[in-house]
Amino acid sequence: MNIQHILVVIDPTSDTDQPCLRRAEQLAEYYPAVRFTLFMSDYIPALNGGMLFDTDALAKARSTLLGHREQSLARLAEPLRNKGCTVNTTVVWGKRYERHILRAIHEQQPDLVLKTTHHHNLLKRLVLTNADWYLIRHCPAPLWLVKQPENGLKAIGVSVDPLHEADKPAALDYKLLTTGRALAANTGAQVHAIHCYNPLPHTLAFDTGLVADYDGYATQVQQHHMEAFREFSAQTGMGENEQHLLRGYPEQAIPDFIAQQAIDLLVMGAISRSRIESALVGHTAERLLDEVPCDVLIVKPDGFVDPSKPV
Repeated sequence: MNIQHILVVIDPTSDTDQPCLRRAEQLAEYYPAVRFTLFMSDYIPALNGGMLFDTDALAKARSTLLGHREQSLARLAEPLRNKGCTVNTTVVWGKRYERHILRAIHEQQPDLVLKTTHHHNLLKRLVLTNADWYLIRHCPAPLWLVKQPENGLKAIGVSVDPLHEADKPAALDYKLLTTGRALAANTGAQVHAIHCYNPLPHTLAFDTGLVADYDGYATQVQQHHMEAFREFSAQTGMGENEQHLLRGYPEQAIPDFIAQQAIDLLVMGAISRSRIESALVGHTAERLLDEVPCDVLIVKPDGFVDPSKPV
């Protein structure tokens, strides 16, 4: 993972704490030659038009607001500039926050995107409108969603799927592990490869008549996943202490593992799906985002094509 340019998405609703910026300052210590772009998109409905203001007054008000935002970004950039980093700032006016972020990513082609993430309430989960989920699905660059910037990078978890049961291409697992190892090489972190498996529930297996010997069936499933994981580990040169085969659904087993092993960053893959498939199925990354206590880094496969963009 060659990091030369990092786009940092600044939250316009906070005038003080910017966790993604704190993580950026930490990464500047590990990547002294990296340059940064601080990006902010802001929008106030009252300044978008209406009968109470004329067009010129609205335009002047929006210009004044963006000027204040530029000054704010200049202040936020000072700690990075004091470290000797090159920092550019960009402010745009726009209603669709997540779409303006994605447009900036496509225009600037950063090697990494940093964005603060917050817990998402049930309503946002149901209607699937959250900006983080939008970027998980559509962002072509590695997307680092920051939760705990105060934690250093001592342990990195990499979620892999050597049997490709989630339709992820085989090459993506290797890319995820390579990404984790590249970060570990710069930060001194330890890498843990994680693979989850889950047999059919006991009652379902019996009620449907699919399984007569459940214990034997569960052992076969475990062995099947263990062999695939070991083969992947052998091909990538992983030691036994780096391999972690977990029984359970990822959204249950991985958060427990992260808490037990004090993982600071979880590296996951996300593939391209149609809008209908995304609405019905979603991504494991989306389901895990609110469950894990650590930062999450989303990586797309090579040749990723945004399903929302026309071909």
